[in-house]
Amino acid sequence: MSLFLSKLLPLFVYPLGFACVMLLLALFSVWKRPRWTAGYITLALLALLLGGNGAVARQLTYSLERQYVPTDLPNAGAIVVLGGGIRPQFPPRPWIDVTEAGDRPIHAAQLYKQGKAPLVILSGGRIDWMGGGSPESADMAKLVEALGVPASAILQDPTSLNTRENAVNVKQILDQRGIRQVLLVTSATHMPRSMQIFKKLGINAVAAPTDFLVTEQEVELAQKSLEGQLLGLIPDSESLHHSTRALKEYIGSWVYQLRGWI
Repeated sequence: MSLFLSKLLPLFVYPLGFACVMLLLALFSVWKRPRWTAGYITLALLALLLGGNGAVARQLTYSLERQYVPTDLPNAGAIVVLGGGIRPQFPPRPWIDVTEAGDRPIHAAQLYKQGKAPLVILSGGRIDWMGGGSPESADMAKLVEALGVPASAILQDPTSLNTRENAVNVKQILDQRGIRQVLLVTSATHMPRSMQIFKKLGINAVAAPTDFLVTEQEVELAQKSLEGQLLGLIPDSESLHHSTRALKEYIGSWVYQLRGWI
């Protein structure tokens, strides 16, 4: 139940869900409190305008991504990949599908081929009521093998259902094998929360972020281009998605802090 609530409740705080709640309240207030209706509609409109604003989405995303930027990575005992970027092979898909966050296993395979670590640990299960299927770790294993990582170099955590469980299960694997340092691969927006969780558990993790949504060039162009600034004022679905993704991390960090996980 707690897992379900952790997925459900934040939906009403994200811009789209919040706007829907406000519009529902506006609909009901028409009959008994008509003076409140305009207020609810205004709040719904503001949520969509701000959440879908290119500048707001870019700043929220950039504030997370700039905390860990790619550097010359040291060699480590293993490369740890957090799940979240692979769709299972359900018909009519001919194979597993890679989403935007699918850069994670691809980046890990590149690091392995560069000789950064002898092992790749893939962490992630699947929630039955969210589609189910084989564990995401198994699907990621198919992808990294196709990219040249031998099966003998792959370890899996197929049961974790959130970032905290990722870290707990990975720590067990590391302790069993005596691995002291890892390269942690996940999306750049997800990296700050992930690093906090791993460090809280005493795991010596070096950030190896990927899946950057905002580049330095985009930030510079947005500041210089009047046309881009004007277009950014018009809400669009991509900006709304990026704002929601960033808010998910901020809310997640707050909840994890309350639970003592970071």
